Formats: sequence, structure tokens, C-alpha cells
Amino acid sequence: MTFGRNRRASVTKFARPKQNIMAAPKPGPGKIFDNKFLEALTKTHIAIPLTMFWTAGAVGMWYSIAKLGIVWSTAAAFFLVGALFFTLIEYLMHRYLYHIPAATEGRKKFQYTIHGVHHDHPRDKSRLALPPVLSIVLALLFIGLFRLILGEVGFAFGGGFLFGYSTYLAAHYAIHMYKPPKNFLSIIWKHHNLHHFVGDDGAFGVSSPFWDYVFGTMPADPKRKAAAQTNRLV
Repeated sequence: MTFGRNRRASVTKFARPKQNIMAAPKPGPGKIFDNKFLEALTKTHIAIPLTMFWTAGAVGMWYSIAKLGIVWSTAAAFFLVGALFFTLIEYLMHRYLYHIPAATEGRKKFQYTIHGVHHDHPRDKSRLALPPVLSIVLALLFIGLFRLILGEVGFAFGGGFLFGYSTYLAAHYAIHMYKPPKNFLSIIWKHHNLHHFVGDDGAFGVSSPFWDYVFGTMPADPKRKAAAQTNRLV
């Protein structure tokens, strides 16, 4: 971006020229914009989106039953399917939008702004969720689309979708800020670490590795790969 001969560009220089090169994590918070106001808009406390969208999900369920008269079992089924559907959208957006091939300078800047900064600064807790303004706009668009396609049950479906989004945010935050638990949930910690520290051209699912298995983007576990290359017969 250029705003005049003597003005600095609003977007700082990006640091990840290629998608598949694993750079060492950088300490401290990342920086996208030189403008303090724009920079502030790229950050959020995790409690804000969690509160907004878990609440919105519950309201969508309540509204479907109490105001629209949808049978609770039907509303609950669409709510659950909506939450599961979110995991597919999460995977697709992470794979095809957040990791868009950076073939041009414009794409490099775009990719770094929306996601590359997170790979450079994975422990920057202020950027572990979309900024509230952007996430609200996207949520309204999705709810409107679900209502248009599904009719009144779209509110229950959308409520589940937003609940799934909030649950994803909670998982993503926990993965980056806390040590893995000593139970089955450690799977998602390990899976996301593969994406950050082994190869960011795979392991796109965060809340679940399911879609990586479905679409063949599950990277090889380094320990298993090493074991497979070892001839144990001699």
C-alpha cells in the first residue's frame, strides 16, 4: 500500500515468503499495521467472542423452540448438525483461505495479515480469534444464508454453527496457551502442533483431525515416519 511519497505503508513487512517453510516462532506479540487504531482492530480478548457466540448459539436454539414452535428434538438435531457442519467450514477456510498460495506480493500481504502473523507469533493470545467486528459480520452472513436455505430451522442450525465456532475458539486458545491434558483431548494438541511445527500444508483441522483424514491432508507423524524408515528386520 502507498499513501504518498513520504508516508509509510500501513501494513508492515511480512515475514513468511513461502507457505511450506517452517519458521521458528517469534517472541512477543505480532504486528500488522503501523496505525495504532487499525492494529487495535486486529486484536481481541478471547472472552469476548466466546461470550458472544456461545450466547448467540443458545439464543438460536431457544428462539427456534420458544418463538418459532419447532419441536425440541428437531431443533436439537439441527443444532447438532450445525455444530458439526462448522468443523467442515473451519477446515475449508483454514486450508483454502488462510493458507491461500502466496503467488503475488498482494497475496503475501493478505495471507500474512489474516493468518501468517499467527504462525510467526503462535503465542500471541490477542490474535487467537477473529476480531469481534469481522466475526459478527461473518456470523450474520452465515445465519442469513442458513435461514434462506433451510427456512425457520436455519436458526437452530445457525445456533449450532455458532456454538461450534465458539468451541473451536476455546480449543484453539487452549492448545496455544496451555499444556496438553493427559487424556484423549491431547490428540488435538498434537494435531495442531503438526500444522505449526511440521508442515503448514496439512493438518488444517483444529477442533478435529477428521476432515484431514477425509481429504488426505493428514501429515505423517515425524516419529512414525522415522520408525517406518528404520529396517527392524536386520
